[in-house]
Amino acid sequence: MATKKSKSSNKSNKTKSTKPKTADKPIEKVELEAVDTTIVEETETVEKTRPVSSSSKKSCLSGFFARKYEEKESILTVFKNHKFYGALLGEIIGTMLIALLLFSLSLMGIANIATYGFAVIAVLIAVYAFSGACLNPIVTVGMMASRRMSVIRGIMYIIAEVIGAWLGWLIFNAFHLAGGETAYDIPAMSAIGEGGFWTVAFVELLGAAIIAFAFARALKYKRSVFTFAAVIAGGIALAVIVGYVVSAAFLGLNSNFIFNPAAAMMMQIFPQSGESFGEILGGICQALSAYAIIPMIGGVIGFYLSDFTAKLSGEE
Repeated sequence: MATKKSKSSNKSNKTKSTKPKTADKPIEKVELEAVDTTIVEETETVEKTRPVSSSSKKSCLSGFFARKYEEKESILTVFKNHKFYGALLGEIIGTMLIALLLFSLSLMGIANIATYGFAVIAVLIAVYAFSGACLNPIVTVGMMASRRMSVIRGIMYIIAEVIGAWLGWLIFNAFHLAGGETAYDIPAMSAIGEGGFWTVAFVELLGAAIIAFAFARALKYKRSVFTFAAVIAGGIALAVIVGYVVSAAFLGLNSNFIFNPAAAMMMQIFPQSGESFGEILGGICQALSAYAIIPMIGGVIGFYLSDFTAKLSGEE
């Protein structure tokens, strides 16, 4: 009988020992979690103390030529967006107003640059919500070259800017002719005809680079439209002052710049007379180079100079 009791007691002890202890479960989990956290902390300290290889370091110019516009635009999709047509109309209206200001400035002189600057601020603020207020092929080409704008949008913007400048020229010249005057032309064409091509080209290149640099920097303040417009207007005023000083004081020229290829095409690209077809064609090529191609190159230089400076300074 004693043996049976002992066997039954042993069985009961075994069954009791095989049953899991519910009170011990949270203790085991806490211990495992503590071990896991210590492992994670140790791996983090090892990764922090691990030396960074030279290949993993990013260059200061990494992403310099990366695309900076968000939307994937193509010739098949851009014309399906109704906002695109609003942007083109905004470029036409804004460039027309800017062209009127430029033509008026060529008559008023440097004394009215402050008034012109306030007018530029007003136009930029009014048009910015539509298209970003490029309003100048110098800026548009710089935006495309620095990959801030798609090629198809940039080409359409340039066409819209030329149309806007043409409308501004029609309005300006209509009032000019209504006063009994002949068709207006600025004296820069005579400077090119006298052999001053490179001097005119230098002034246009310098002024275009200043305007493009100011526009690229103004994009950093695009959340504040007034600051954006003020920076651009200040850049245009600086370019005009530098153009007057350099052309008049050092090069002996008078008002031989306009800093807007769209507006220049209305006034200087197509000469009205010439002794032969070759002379007319030569004048067109010279004017295109001095007032359109070279300023656009200056626009690209200004944007790349801004991006290069921002990359070197670590600006995001």
